[in-house]
Amino acid sequence: MSDRNDESSPEPDTGTSDRADAAAAEPTPERLLNPVTGKPYPTRGRVFLTGLRSSSIVSLQMLLVMVFLFALLWVMSKLWVILLPVILGIVVATVLWPPVRWLLSKRVPPAAATLVVLLAAIAVIGGVIGGIVPSVIDQAPQLADRAVDGVHRVQEWIQGPPLNVGDDQINALVNEITSKLQKSATTIASGVFSGVGVATSVLVTLFTTVVLVFFFLKDGPKFLPWLNRTMGAEGAVHISEILRRMWETLGGFIRTQAIVSFVDAALIGIGLVVLDVPLAGVLIVITFMGGFIPIVGAFVAGALAVLIALVSNGLTSALIVLGIILAVQQLEGNVLSPWLQAKSMNLHAVIVLLSVTLGGSLFGITGAFLAVPAASCLAVALRYILEQIGRAAGDEIAAEDEAARAAQQESRKRRRGPGRSGAQTQID
Repeated sequence: MSDRNDESSPEPDTGTSDRADAAAAEPTPERLLNPVTGKPYPTRGRVFLTGLRSSSIVSLQMLLVMVFLFALLWVMSKLWVILLPVILGIVVATVLWPPVRWLLSKRVPPAAATLVVLLAAIAVIGGVIGGIVPSVIDQAPQLADRAVDGVHRVQEWIQGPPLNVGDDQINALVNEITSKLQKSATTIASGVFSGVGVATSVLVTLFTTVVLVFFFLKDGPKFLPWLNRTMGAEGAVHISEILRRMWETLGGFIRTQAIVSFVDAALIGIGLVVLDVPLAGVLIVITFMGGFIPIVGAFVAGALAVLIALVSNGLTSALIVLGIILAVQQLEGNVLSPWLQAKSMNLHAVIVLLSVTLGGSLFGITGAFLAVPAASCLAVALRYILEQIGRAAGDEIAAEDEAARAAQQESRKRRRGPGRSGAQTQID
């Protein structure tokens, strides 16, 4: 019985075990070694997880920075009433500091030197305002009459071909506008009262700014020694260097924009006077002030000049004014600004435009005015931080910058070629 069972039992299959033994006996392929470290390269999964971990850490850090910036902007918006006079005071102080420093070098007491320069600046501003106000009062009725005539001409043009708009349609439009104004009387009245509040706030801000400018100019040289005593020499070195560079950049920007704005206002003003455009003095002052808001200010001032010329003197005069403004803007953009601002700001035009847009959207016309100085100060701080990082890493930042400038000059020379002048290269 057992013999039959032994005979009927199948033979064990040894093929699988033989293949397993053969596979185990075969040598495993060696992993590639890094020729630098001499260690095997990591697997794809490990590389992916390492990159994902690094990206997560960087993303979290960026998120924290964005939260901090948002909180900083929120705090600035809440403290804007205090920050605005301080910022304006610093800007004005950079303009008035050179004459104050000259008087201090002549052994004039700090308080007396500051008071003399501040009173002189107020007298100049008051003289300019006193000079343009009478012209506004004298020419405003004439400009209003010409504006009415311009409206009548537009009405006649609308009523003629090809539009052929009838009197009934025009009267219906006027009645609709009048009814909307009557319905909005409460809103307009509240706007008037809010405008009175804004005017009062402006006066308070101006007075506070003047007082702060006086103390900034009088006690400003004492700030850095106080900073050294407070933070210690090791920490104060970096902060004092950044503040010094910001001060020089801010002063250079204000002086550069003042020169550019003066040239623009002078050239455009000559054209307005020759063409006998009303309110030429006011437009000259607006053009000068608008020059401190890059790109946007010049556009607004130019559009206002063209509009007044169109209403007062007609289409031909407006086109001539437009041509003068475009020519002056080309001179500024291609010659004056690159030549003067290369030493003061070193900011790309895209950065300038985005800064003005962001500042204007957040803080209005004041933000647009302060956007470029703020961006230039942030750029100074960023460059200093990169310099310190480069020194810590053993890099030669100055040598790299010099090599980059040399390469840029060589590229310009190649573009210029033998038949092009230096002025044409500057325009490029």
